[in-house]
Amino acid sequence: MEKQTSFAAAEYSEKKKTTRREKFLFEMEKVVPWARLIAIIEPHYPKGKRGRPPIGVERMLRLYFLQNWYSLADEAMEDAIYDSHALRNFAGIDLGADAVPDATTLLNFRHLLETHSLTEAIFEEINAMLRERNIQMREGTMVDATIIAAPPSTKNQSGKRDPDMHQTRKGNQWYFGMKAHTGTDVQSGAVHSLHSTAANVSDLTPAHQVLHGEEKAVFMDAGYTGAQKRPEIVEKAPGAEFHIATKRSKLKAMAEGLYKDLAQGLERLKAQVRARVEHPFHVIKNLFQHRKTRYRGLPKNDAHLHTLFALANLFIAKRRLLAPAA
Repeated sequence: MEKQTSFAAAEYSEKKKTTRREKFLFEMEKVVPWARLIAIIEPHYPKGKRGRPPIGVERMLRLYFLQNWYSLADEAMEDAIYDSHALRNFAGIDLGADAVPDATTLLNFRHLLETHSLTEAIFEEINAMLRERNIQMREGTMVDATIIAAPPSTKNQSGKRDPDMHQTRKGNQWYFGMKAHTGTDVQSGAVHSLHSTAANVSDLTPAHQVLHGEEKAVFMDAGYTGAQKRPEIVEKAPGAEFHIATKRSKLKAMAEGLYKDLAQGLERLKAQVRARVEHPFHVIKNLFQHRKTRYRGLPKNDAHLHTLFALANLFIAKRRLLAPAA
């Protein structure tokens, strides 16, 4: 988004320090395939033939991504644009010439993406770009799931908790919320498939939905024991070799000796591969600060997760995308 620089922007550009936020946004400016994503949204975006003209698609998409990167609600995003020059510069907004989109405009844009399943299309388009750059190789998949907590409070209009969320037990701790089931590329560490369920759904049940079918190897933790025998998984990935972690109790019960030492060495090798599956979870939960669901209902949160994981893939692959050879 190129436009004439105002006096205020020119004065700000003379500062001596580049902040971490500016550096991050500069990198994201380079790696996001703006033209391809805009082409997905434009057919569904209002043309402005009646009423006031709509704000450009690119500006709204940039604001939407800023909301996801910095975990901002609609009202908070509107305030942040007024407060931060770095955010205004990324969105292409000059307070002296442009109107800042209000919270309702941001809300309507998000509803547009949810209604037409455009967040899933954005997720697929970014993964397609990674495959074209030979970053996603599609030969190996790591399958895992993470729990996203949901507000347990009943202080709302209905007086009830979100009916799409459920509680589950992990170890000795109880959680209330949903699960994000992911299929992650072994080589790049980018998520290529995503499926959302309530937290009480077993990890093994939707495992076939996060496989793309071209795998030669599938890596899973001990929670997926028996996955290679399930017909829906065998049908989805018939040529895959499954590497599933052995349960700790079974490994501990082995007699001391060479066989146990070899089994433990094999488990360490499998764990070293599976460790990369945690990186996308770290990005969305710690860097993008998405530790709790923001909306009620599974469909809205699933759409939100598709956007978060799409942006997480760009963050994970940014070094290769920014490299001269790319």
